[in-house]
Amino acid sequence: MEEFKNKVAMVTGAGGGIGRATALMLADRGANVVVADVLENQGRQTVEMIAEKGGEAVFVPTDVSASEDVQALVQSAVDRFGGVDYAVNNAGIGGPNALTADYPEEEWHRIIGINLTGVWLCMKYAIPQMLKKGKGTIVNVASAMGLTGLSLVGGYTAAKHGVVGLTKTAAMEYAGQGIRITAVCPGFVQTPMMDEAAEIGGVPRDDFYAALSSFSAMQRVATPKEIAQSIVWLCSDAASFVTGNTMVVDGGWTCGYQLR
Repeated sequence: MEEFKNKVAMVTGAGGGIGRATALMLADRGANVVVADVLENQGRQTVEMIAEKGGEAVFVPTDVSASEDVQALVQSAVDRFGGVDYAVNNAGIGGPNALTADYPEEEWHRIIGINLTGVWLCMKYAIPQMLKKGKGTIVNVASAMGLTGLSLVGGYTAAKHGVVGLTKTAAMEYAGQGIRITAVCPGFVQTPMMDEAAEIGGVPRDDFYAALSSFSAMQRVATPKEIAQSIVWLCSDAASFVTGNTMVVDGGWTCGYQLR
């Protein structure tokens, strides 16, 4: 269970949900983890959870849409643990529900800044550290909405489509230099972000998740751990010939419409 021993993993949005589950799983397998999140209390809780199990982790408060924050994040990984072997670019937000012509301009820029520019910035500053080692793995967390469309979430959908395209381009650029770059596209997952969406919409949580479950052929939403397992596999040597890949983990949502 220590396949990542003495390796360094940087995980953004690790204060909860998929990011926390991934950080914990990588730490369980021996990685030193750099926990990044804009939410300080939640990020420090993740570090404490890792420490309680005997792992090594450090928290770095990070707004991934701010270049100076991301540079400081990567430098913290270098200063504390000696570099970056794995970067899981998971930080993201949901945004409002609105028709394309009615979408608030400031919200558009905020969502693109965090969900797309944030992924690019993390790659921009992590890749040079990986090149120094001649090896590295990046997993970008996109979404099933990065492969299809969904009414009223134009900002989120556009950003996640961008992450998929950026992943493929970067994978082609750096494959010959020992860096693998992939994306994970989750369907609906039981996370704090989805809990918040239910609260904002004034929908009881159980009813909200029951409605989301209808999108999936498996008739349920995923747990953060299920997505983390896919991310960790992509980081592992078991995926040594996988790059530029978009791994869909959506319970069958994007297969097509299922009559019931």
